[in-house]
Amino acid sequence: MDRDKIKALIALLDDPNDEVFSSVESALLREPVEIVPVLEKAWEQSLDGLFQTRVENIIHSIQLNDIHAELKKWLKSPNNDLLYGAYLACKYQYPDVSIIRIKEQLSELRKDIWLEMNEHLTSLEKIRIVNHVLFDVHKFSRNTSKYLAPENNYICEVLNTHKGNPLSVSVIYSILCRELGMPVFGVNLPKNFILAFVDEAAMTENELASNEAAVLFYINPINKGAVLGRKEIEFFIKQQKLQPQPEYFLPCDNITIIRRMFNNLSFGYDSIGEDQKKEEIKKLLALFDMLNEENPQ
Repeated sequence: MDRDKIKALIALLDDPNDEVFSSVESALLREPVEIVPVLEKAWEQSLDGLFQTRVENIIHSIQLNDIHAELKKWLKSPNNDLLYGAYLACKYQYPDVSIIRIKEQLSELRKDIWLEMNEHLTSLEKIRIVNHVLFDVHKFSRNTSKYLAPENNYICEVLNTHKGNPLSVSVIYSILCRELGMPVFGVNLPKNFILAFVDEAAMTENELASNEAAVLFYINPINKGAVLGRKEIEFFIKQQKLQPQPEYFLPCDNITIIRRMFNNLSFGYDSIGEDQKKEEIKKLLALFDMLNEENPQ
């Protein structure tokens, strides 16, 4: 990054000539996200309303471009790490969010669970401990007063408030279980995202169960980690008047989970009339469609 060049361009942002501004804006938008602190400092040092508005818009566009590039890279990565995908979703609303801080918060929760564990416990007993720590000790729960609020999908916020929606709480639950050696994966059930505890012997190369028989039991994190069987899932599907699909009973991949997270954000922003944010989320969701087109089933 050429700081002198950046400062020279920033100095022209208050130029009243639209052509000059357009040229300067285009040049700045080609720069990496690392120029944002320089732009922020320029904003702080100015009292000009037009200049500040233009800087704010450019910063937002640069940060959005950065998320677009990072998400595209994540989608093409071989493992599609769940935590990093959820972190990228957080970066949309909170560009300065620290993945180190998120990992520290998860580490604190993991430690609390680990201290209660021993090697003689059954799978169900281990899940009861996870439930006790998350829901009895740390009081994670559904955000009932603001159920559709976009912030329920940002795990950085959920880790701070301990309130979220079925998807975000399930993501945190799954990450913790996986880090503790328990094969717990997301199940893309409509209207209520849940988890599946899988028989490790039935895992495939991509770490997902290849058939439903591999699922030992299901977990509903938004209901304090209630353990469910297939019949309860079938009853829920019937109750919601849904047509049963195989994927409603099988673990899904991390791309499916993060896509659902962005879909939730789109719906959430739409529900509060944030049309610009809804459209920006749609552009990020388009990356998932592009991936499907490049890798048809």
